[in-house]
Parts: sequence; structure tokens; C-alpha cells
Amino acid sequence: MSVNNLLRLSLILSIAVFSCKVSEKNYIEKNQDALSEIAVDTTSTEETVDTEIKWYRAERTRRFKLIHTKLQVSFDWEKQYLLGMATLTLEPYFYDQSTLQLDAKGLEIHGVALEDGEKTNPLKFDYNGKELEIALDKSYQKGQKIHIQINYTAKPNEGDFADNPGSDQKGLYFINPKGEIKGKPQQIWTLGETESNSRWFPTLDAPNQKSTEEMFITVANKYKTLSNGNLIYSKSNADSTRTDYWKMDIPHAPYLFMIAVGDFAVYEDEWDGMKVDYYTEQAYGKYAKNIFGHTPEMIGYFSKILNYPFPWPKYSQVIVRDFVSGAMENTTASVFMEELNMDSRALLDYDWDDIIAHELFHQWFGDLVTCESWSNLPLNESFATYAEYLWINHKYGKDEGDYHIYEDLDTYLTEAESKQVDLIRFNYEDSEEMFDGHSYAKGGLILHLLRNYVGDEAFFASLELYLKSHAFGKAEAHELRLAFEQITGEDLNWFFNQWFLSAGHPKLRIEEGYDAENNKYIVKVWQDQDIALYPVFKLPMILDLWQKGNKETYTIEIDRPYQEFEFENVSDPDLVVVDSEFSLVGEIKHIKTAEQYQFQFTHYKDNVRARLDAITFFTKNPANSYGNNVFSKALQDSFWVIRQKALEVIDQDTTNLFTQNEELIVKLANNDPNPLAKAEAISVLETKAVEKYTQVFKSNLNDSSYSVAGQALYAYLQSEDADLSDVVSNFAQETNFNITSTLADYFIKKNEHNQYGWYLDKLHLYSGQELYYFIKIFTIYLVNSPDDQIEAGIKALEELALNHYQFYNRFAAYQGLEMFSDVDGVPEILKRVQEKETDPRIRAYFE
Repeated sequence: MSVNNLLRLSLILSIAVFSCKVSEKNYIEKNQDALSEIAVDTTSTEETVDTEIKWYRAERTRRFKLIHTKLQVSFDWEKQYLLGMATLTLEPYFYDQSTLQLDAKGLEIHGVALEDGEKTNPLKFDYNGKELEIALDKSYQKGQKIHIQINYTAKPNEGDFADNPGSDQKGLYFINPKGEIKGKPQQIWTLGETESNSRWFPTLDAPNQKSTEEMFITVANKYKTLSNGNLIYSKSNADSTRTDYWKMDIPHAPYLFMIAVGDFAVYEDEWDGMKVDYYTEQAYGKYAKNIFGHTPEMIGYFSKILNYPFPWPKYSQVIVRDFVSGAMENTTASVFMEELNMDSRALLDYDWDDIIAHELFHQWFGDLVTCESWSNLPLNESFATYAEYLWINHKYGKDEGDYHIYEDLDTYLTEAESKQVDLIRFNYEDSEEMFDGHSYAKGGLILHLLRNYVGDEAFFASLELYLKSHAFGKAEAHELRLAFEQITGEDLNWFFNQWFLSAGHPKLRIEEGYDAENNKYIVKVWQDQDIALYPVFKLPMILDLWQKGNKETYTIEIDRPYQEFEFENVSDPDLVVVDSEFSLVGEIKHIKTAEQYQFQFTHYKDNVRARLDAITFFTKNPANSYGNNVFSKALQDSFWVIRQKALEVIDQDTTNLFTQNEELIVKLANNDPNPLAKAEAISVLETKAVEKYTQVFKSNLNDSSYSVAGQALYAYLQSEDADLSDVVSNFAQETNFNITSTLADYFIKKNEHNQYGWYLDKLHLYSGQELYYFIKIFTIYLVNSPDDQIEAGIKALEELALNHYQFYNRFAAYQGLEMFSDVDGVPEILKRVQEKETDPRIRAYFE
């Protein structure tokens, strides 16, 4: 699956699971503001590491093989029920079996029968609400197939989840089922990972099972359906419904089964003669090619580097409303959150190629070869995360790729401040814990490190061997290691033990100096991680030593708590860079001078991370000649992120960086080819000289980029120009968050308390991080509003606090209500919210 800064609307929150779970990327979703107010334990890992094994999460024992699954389903939208008939084909795995236990969570079981040709014979069963235990008519041996028919009803909004609208474990979701919410489509979709598909059909809900599949989906004629495999036929029924028959004749894991139902627009694309379809809401059908259009190229690229063509009969991608994860890699049919609903202007600012590549790569790593247990989840998620880098580096160049790795390292190290666990871990309490910055970001970084160590040819040959050896089956981490060992001829236990099977990361401290007595230059290295808790790492890496502008490169190996590296005929180098490939999954503390950081910025023009490290240093030390030189060069850097980072520093700087670079910043504000860097330049001009550059702001109001137009609008509204009211009126109907958040702020500052209807329309428009921030703005607007608006606003906040599917937006609404705790009736509302809320993160705030 995949997790989600404000511009990217990442769904990865600092203390939330990667709901890609953001993670997919779950996503993992990098904005760390949304839950900063919620109380969490951020005690350092050194103090909280628990080495006691409380659980051992082994691979599920297989008593039966699930061979084939046939599902016939229809829906009661009013009650939010799925009416189902499941026919499962199974056989004993090895030992004789006379009972069959299936996963069936929260279902109503109407009957169970043994299907024998055209006859069905009822079977006795026991059901406890979670497992369905069936007494077979006799003992069956290995190789003997049985066909079990189960008549049932799935009720996803009853039982455990009656009061939990945002659970990501309901399996089946009805969106606006009665059509009561204006402007919101009616949809049904499913989410199976980890073991939630058994909430809408009985199965053996474990990742080590593989089954072929048939899906008969009956819906009203106005809806389109999507499922795994190919659509074989659609049959019209006498009651104005239609039954679509989807067939998947290649085995895959039950958690990857899916259904989506809605009034979708479908754009038909193709790769090498194979169908590639994009399902969107009707309003975004004309942008589907813009959103997903790189998919065929991605399929071709991944097929080539893996030397394994796309393994399934088709590939579809669908965007749905209220998705409780970032995205989900169902076999042949990935589902994406509504943030991908973008028009062509929004796509100028950013795209979602990373999450699209992530879910696509899962079709090999996760769907073709599936982790045998959730303890081995990184075999799915680490590869999918690394695929983001592979695609970005291939499509957009080395700078973009390096920056993506840089962001992943920051994601992991941020999480590591409060959590350090084994990548492959068997002692989790809940499988949802596996969807974190370790399985995603750290795992992808480790794969990059492994690639650097063995080389490109060996790396991709090993992946090919791994895929072909376990195709349409399952695997554990040791089997990945064995594939690499078979290709390289090297025992790689040391690498997998320290990176996959141990917690923590190296913390290197480096000091350097000249030994005059022996005429040698010495580089001293300490591993400063707590070696009582974490391993002493073996770290092969590259060291660059610069003298008089020339570079010498050395291969070194750090493998002890302390060691020294000596270099002859060196006395006063320009710069020493340990890990010059910048691939270490860890931290390096190496004190350098301002002059050395200037040298690093200038001489590592092909390495974004080296330049960003220099920018970071001068962020804290800008007021010197070296810093001035670096920022002037950074503003002219070929990579937009470097320009943007430099502008961010200048925006906050209180020295003379702005005046030294003013002319260049004006040029960037008018002409920077990257909209995010251009918007940042406009922000600098607004901060430093708002009245001087009103014409620059005004000329950018109609920029094709929302980010630029939004920043220009904000800057222009800070001026005293006479036509501000006309400008505001022209933008009032815009729906892009860059624009509306600016206007919302403006109305508050100008005490315009006749805008309640405008705010309410926008409140209903957004979800995700956009809604989180808009709830905050809406609350501020209400504070000084007339009583009738406050009363109406409280009702709107109550609805969000009680029923919104995203927990952090329920939390934001609850905090908004707290602002009005002295208003009649609000204490009772707060109490109702507290009684209904089940999310432990919010409950921790209550307590």
C-alpha cells in the first residue's frame, strides 16, 4: 500500500501508521503538523527499547490450500449490506482434515453446504463472529478437492465498527450510500490489507494463501464496477440491474481481492497490447490521462529492469472517495485516495508519480511474490518504496532521485527518534504496526545500500532470480538473501543480519587531523550508537579526499566501534567526505568549517544531498562570506529544490542576504521554470518588500500554476492597492486550496463576517490535510462571528467530529468545538464525541 508536505498533501503523519497504509506511502503520507497537539510518548529509543519477546508472529499454518474463490454479491445501499454467496474450492494441505476453519469477521451466516456437482448438502457449522468452523461430511486427504458454499450477509458498519467511521479494517465501505451529501458520489470499495477482506467474504485470510477468483457483481445500471482480472461479460437483469462477471485465473492472495462500484469515467490506455485503464469521477475523466498517463511507460521500464514482463492480464487504477489509506495494490486493480483527483493546473505543481509507481511495483513485489507473513511485510513495502526512487531517477533525473532518497532518510530518522525496531520483526502486537517508516522508508534505503554494494548488474539479476523462483507464491527474507548469494557468490548474512534482522542504525562521529610526527593525515571514526542495544555495523563505503582541488577516492570499511584511517603525503586537505555516495542509512556527525562546506557545495554539483547538507549548515550560519557565496550560487542552481531551500532561508533571514540577491530573486519570482521555487521567490518579495513589488504579484495572479497564483494572491492582498476587492471577487469561486486558504485568511483579517456560506461550501469540498487546515481556519472565522453563524458552525463541527472518516479531521473538529465550550449545548456535544471516539490517539488527548 502507500502513505502522504502541505503542497503534496502527504498522508504520512508523524505518529500515525503508514496507511499505505501512508502511508501507501501511507502515504506515509511527511507532514508532521496535523497531530502535533495529540499527546504521545516521544521518549528516546535508548530508554524505551524492549527486547522481551511477548509474541512470536509466525507464518499461518496451512491446513488447507485455498484453490479457487467464486463470489456472487449484490448490495443493499440503504442498510449498507453486502448480500453474498461464496463458493470456495479447497483441499487439505498435507494432513487429513475433517473440519474446516475459515476467517469470517462480523458476517451473518445463513447457511453452509457442500457442493457436489449440481447437488448441495447442508453442513453443520459453529460461528463465533470471527471464525467459521465447518464440520465436513467425512475426512478428506491431500489432493481431494472440496467445494464449500456459504450464504451470508456482510454488515461492515455494525458490530465492532458501528462507532468507528474511519477504521481501515472494515474491509467494505459504502460512500454516501443514500445520496444525501450534495456533490459527493455514491461509491462502494474494499480494502483487504492486512486481513480485512474476510469482513466481506469468508476465506482463509492469510498472505500465504493463493487462489484464483471469479466475481459476479450485481449493481444498478448507472454504476460501473471494477475487480481483479478481466471483465468477461455484463448481463442486464429484469429489475434494472446488471451483473458484471470478472475473472482472475491466476492465483493471488485473498487480501488482494477487490471491488469498486461507482459512476466512474473510464479512460482506456494500453501497454504492449494489454489493457491499462484509469477510473475517475466523471468530473475528472478529462484529466485521467494527465494523472495516470505515465503508467504504460512505468510498466515497460519495470518489466525491463526486472527482466520479468508485467505478470497479470490487465492493469486498472481507480480513484475513490474517503479512502482510509493512501492507496492499495490489489492485483490488477490499484485503488487511490481522492487527492489524485487533480486538474491540469494542479498537475503543474506536482504529480503523484511516486505513489503510482509504488502501487505498480507491488504487482511484482507483493502480488506476484507475497510476503509469507506480516512479519515479512518489508518484502512488499520496501521494494515498492524503492520503486518510487527507481522511477523518479529514471524519468526525471539524478537530482530528483537523490532528493527522494534524502526525504526517505529524513522520514526514517524522524521516526527513529522514538521507535527503532527490526525491519523483519516477529514480536509486534498488531500487524498494523508493521506499516511504518521502517517497512517503507528504511527498507527502501537498505535496498539502495545493497544495490550500491553488489552493483547494478548483480542487484537486478538477484531480483529477477527471486521473482522467478517464487512467482505466484510466497517468500520470507532469507529467500531474498539466498537469491543475492546465488548471484553474487558471497555470503551476505552479515548484511541481512544487521540491516533486516536488527534494530537501529549507525551513528558515526568523525574527526580528522594531521599527525606531524608520522607525516600522516588521520581520519578517526567512532560508532556512537549504543552497542549494548544495537549492532556494531559493518560499513563498506567510499571516502573522498580533496587536495588542491583534486579528488582521490578510497574504499574503506568501518566495522569496529573505533578505528583510524591513515593517508600519507596529506597535510591540509580541502575537504574529506566520508560516505561520498551518501548512501548510509544512519547519521554522520562530522564537524566541518564554513570554508569546507562552501567547497563541498561547489564541487559536488552532481550530488543533491551534498549540496543540501551545505545549505543546512549555512541555514544556521548564514552571516559570513562563505554563506553569502553559497546562497548566491544556490539561487542559480540547476535543481529547483536547491533554489527553493535557499529562498526559504532568505525569507527568514535577518541579515543582508536579501539585499545582496534581490535582483536575482525578482528574476526567479517572474521566470523560475519550477512553480514551487517561483512561488517561494514571490513569498520572499512579499516578506521583504511588499509595496515595492506589487506589480510582480499582480502579474502572477493568473499564472497557470495554482501554487504561484495562490502565493501571488496572498502577497498582493498584503498591499494597499485600490482594486483588492475586485481581485478577491474574481478568485472567490476558485476551489483550489492554495487560493481558498488565502482568501479565508484575508476574510478573517478584514473582519468580513458575511462569508459563512463561502466557508461552509469549502468545508464540504476538502478532505485529508486540506480539510485539517481548513477546519482550523473555519474555527478562527467563527470566533468573532454573529451568534447565528456560531450556532450553525458548531453543528458543522459536530458532524465532522462525530463522523468524519479521517481521525485527524475528527480531532481538528473536536478542538474547534473546544473553542466554544462556554456556549450552551457544546459541553454535551464534546461529551458525545468523547463517548463515541475509539481512536487511541485521540482518546489519549481526551485523557
